[in-house]
Amino acid sequence: MEPLKVLIVDDEPGIRSGIERVLRGFNVSFPFLETDFTFDLISVESGEEAVEQIDRGQIDIVLLDNKLPGIQGIEVLEYINKNQIGVEVMMITSYANLDLAVRATNQGAFNFVPKPFTPQELRTAMEAITKHVYLKGIGRNLNKTEKQNRFQFLSVLSHELKSPINAVEGYLNIMKDRQIGEDIGDYETMIDRSLVRIKGMRSLIMDMLDITRLESGVKNREIKPVDLVEIARISKDTVEPLAIQKNIKIHMDLPEELIFNADSNEIEIIFNNLLSNAVKYNKESGEVFFAIKAVKHEIQVIVEDTGIGISQEDLPKLFGEFHRIKNDKTRDITGSGLGLSILKKLVDMYHGRVEVESELDKGTKFVVRIGSY
Repeated sequence: MEPLKVLIVDDEPGIRSGIERVLRGFNVSFPFLETDFTFDLISVESGEEAVEQIDRGQIDIVLLDNKLPGIQGIEVLEYINKNQIGVEVMMITSYANLDLAVRATNQGAFNFVPKPFTPQELRTAMEAITKHVYLKGIGRNLNKTEKQNRFQFLSVLSHELKSPINAVEGYLNIMKDRQIGEDIGDYETMIDRSLVRIKGMRSLIMDMLDITRLESGVKNREIKPVDLVEIARISKDTVEPLAIQKNIKIHMDLPEELIFNADSNEIEIIFNNLLSNAVKYNKESGEVFFAIKAVKHEIQVIVEDTGIGISQEDLPKLFGEFHRIKNDKTRDITGSGLGLSILKKLVDMYHGRVEVESELDKGTKFVVRIGSY
């Protein structure tokens, strides 16, 4: 990845050299990117020199002092806006000029750092503006269809996060105002509900990270011989606490060992999604049957439950992003709606397929078939 071009504009030599020392060798990492952002630094001492450098092009970020000899920093910012130059500006200002810095942000500056600033304050501000530059670059490079898909995706994501945040905020305000008494015990139900909501949001965020890694194609996969039986037992241990809460028995039908070339983390995600769904959408005191078989030239992973089942209308939508079965029986079941989408993408990576059979109020059976072994 090419370094970002950073233009430092300040008439104080000490400030310029100090910024260069802080940023020289400083990298900014970003989720799902294999390489970090680095910076090429250019320093000038006047607004006129800044405009000249900007006109030459290829400047990504401008660190701009307000008070300069000749034209002022705010005038440089106005020049950038007037000519619609694609650079991001961070104002560097003294505390006495904070009002001017705020006005500058209202006129398009991304953020500002007041003098005197610590190295960490500057690095934090640079991290924020760097990520902003990256995200804007993605937006510019999306074609119309991609933008529509991304807008729809983000709209659904925003909705999925907004509802639990509103609920938790409401509970916290009730507790803050002591609306139902002074005893913390009076609020136990609200605290429990808030924790459930937070757990759901964490699950959504983790699923989002998984699906973004898969779609970006930059995740380093470690394909090597792994024991599917060992991974299956780990997944059972992961899901067991939830199963115990619902008095659900998990039956495992496994060979002593089954070696397969795969990324162990990916296989664990597949098994976790299959088992957790079989438990979550099961009935109290239900059962889950998990089996792994080597049949001819494929691995079969079979997960069957005695749960609430899936209607025939919902089956075709099952692997869509954010799709969740919504009815009276699933109202209190938390989830992101991304688990099966992630599972399908991972199975596809192993040239496999997922088959589903289900009957309402009787249960569901998933069969995952993956590659040669």
